[in-house]
Order: sequence, then C-alpha cells, then structure tokens
Amino acid sequence: MEDYGYVFDIYTSDGSNYTYQEDLFPREEAVFKHSSTCFKEASCVTLLVVNVVIFLLGFCGNGVVIWISGFKMKKTVNTTWYLSLAISDFIFCACLPFSITHMVMADWIFGLFMCKFTSFVMFLNMFSSIFLLVVISVDRCVSVMCPVWAQNHRTIRKASVVVVLAWVVSIALSIPSIIFRDVISHLGKTICFNNYTSDQHSHKTIAVSRFLGGFIVPFLIIIICYSVIILRLRNNRMTKSSKPFKVMTALIATFFICWLPYHVFVLLELNHEDYNRDLITIGLQVGTSVATANSFLNPVLYVFMGNDFKQKFKSSVLSKMENAMADEGRTMSRYLSRSSSMDGRASTHI
Repeated sequence: MEDYGYVFDIYTSDGSNYTYQEDLFPREEAVFKHSSTCFKEASCVTLLVVNVVIFLLGFCGNGVVIWISGFKMKKTVNTTWYLSLAISDFIFCACLPFSITHMVMADWIFGLFMCKFTSFVMFLNMFSSIFLLVVISVDRCVSVMCPVWAQNHRTIRKASVVVVLAWVVSIALSIPSIIFRDVISHLGKTICFNNYTSDQHSHKTIAVSRFLGGFIVPFLIIIICYSVIILRLRNNRMTKSSKPFKVMTALIATFFICWLPYHVFVLLELNHEDYNRDLITIGLQVGTSVATANSFLNPVLYVFMGNDFKQKFKSSVLSKMENAMADEGRTMSRYLSRSSSMDGRASTHI
C-alpha cells in the first residue's frame, strides 16, 4: 500500500509513529527516486476528496463567521466566543493545503520549519477549539442556572480574558509538536515525523496527556453542563420547543464522534506491535480526517443555528446585493430594501 498521510504529529507519512534510528534512516541524500501513487488507490483518493471538502467548507464557513461576528454584529460575550472559535478553526483550515499536498505527493517538500509549524498550528487548533467549546458550555450552563448573576457579571472584558487564557494554555500544550517534530530523507522521499529518541517515555506521556486534557476532561465537562441545562429546561414549563434539546444533543454527539476515533488510534499506536499495521495506519488516517471535520461543523452547530446570527447574515447579504444593484435605479433599490426588512422580521420567528 502506498504510504500517504498528514502533517499531524501522530504518525508519519506511512501512518507509523516510529522513532529515528541512525542505522535505519541515515541522514544522507537518497539515491532512490520516489513517486506517489495516491491517485491509483481508492482509499487515498477518498481521504483526499474528504480533506478538500473539509478545507473548502471550513475555510469559507469560518471566514463567514469571522466576517459576521467580528464586523457585522455588536460585540457581546457570545460573539466573543464565536469569533475566537472561528479564528481557531480558520487557522487550522488554512494549514490543510499542506496536509493535502503531502497526501498527494507522499513526500514532505516544505522543510523542517513548516514540518514543525503546521503540526504546532494543528494541535493549537485542537486544544483551543476544545477549550473554547468547554467555555461555551460552561457559560451557557451558568446563564441558565444563575441568570441574575450572569447578567451582572458576564462581561465582554471577562470573556476576552478567558479566551486569552484558553489560547495561552493551548499554546503551552502544543509546544511538544515543535520539540519532537523532525524531517529526514529516506528511500527517495522526505518524511516529516516524530523523533522521540531523546526520551523513550515522551511518546506515551504526550499521547496520554492529549487524550486526558484534549478529550476526556473536556467531554465530561461539556456533557455535565448540557445535562444540567437540559434538566433545567425540561422543568421550565415555558420551554415548549424541542429544538434546544436537539441542538444540545447534536453538540455532544458531534464532539464525541469527531474526536474519539482520533484518540483511540493514537493510544493503540503506542503498542503498534500488538496490532495489524495496516489497521493502525488506516485508523489514524480516518480518525484524523474525522477530527478535522469538526473545524467546519463548529460554525454550523454553534453559530448558524442561532437566530440572531442567521438574521444578521441574511440582512448583510441582502444589503450587499442592494448596493451592487444600486445603479439599476431607485425602484429596484427600494424593492430590495423592503425585501430585506421583511426577511429580517420573518427570521425572528424561526
């Protein structure tokens, strides 16, 4: 099977997470001429298409969220969460072309700096995105359980401080990607991989810490918060719509489905000699793709489902159309203005 992969530092271009050994992979110019056969394999083509779709949807979707929440909506605590989450996912999606190119060529052509940088950015996104989802969950829980306290203490300044702290912690947890990431030439191609030879326990320590800090603890917090919210809303007779429960269930399920396969195969890879190599390789590739899908699902679940955001989005688009068609005459301009107003009123009933 042709070797191909991602710039995530969970495994190398052939799916394995081997450590560097001088006798196996000498640092010298390769005499082999490497050629990629990705397009000849259905599995590689499928993953390639999936990642291209994720890139396009994530890049455009998060770009729209940044545009609306950062420039079109009044700055609030909620828009602060949405904007920061969108920036995190947008940066991640902006780095996906490196991964896609690597997958197609089965060769890392971007050098040592980009090998370290892209891995760092992707794990920065993983932690910052997850931490921000936790912050949003806690914020919603506090707002439902203690509405008076939240109204008096829930400020934009405090929200900004929380966001900064989340990013600082995420940066700290992503530093191992810079330390252990390395490149080497082997059999005519350049490999971007993890060099754990300096500390034999570092691989396991990093994998377990990411599993606990990047999945188990955040997932428990999220599910506790939304369970409390659901119970509170069920006891509230004024809540007649079932939409909040469906949305919250979708949020929990999406988080779980997107990140569980990724972490499971990372932990299985620690004892890769006990499992089939092809299974681990495919599992890591699929798990990584599913995890990256979270970057375009976030704006859909956390932002586009909000009525205020949808209303602002519709009115902004119609406003742009109106300006573009201003030369067609006053009649058309007035018609679009009335349409925009009517759509704005109608959206409040969604």
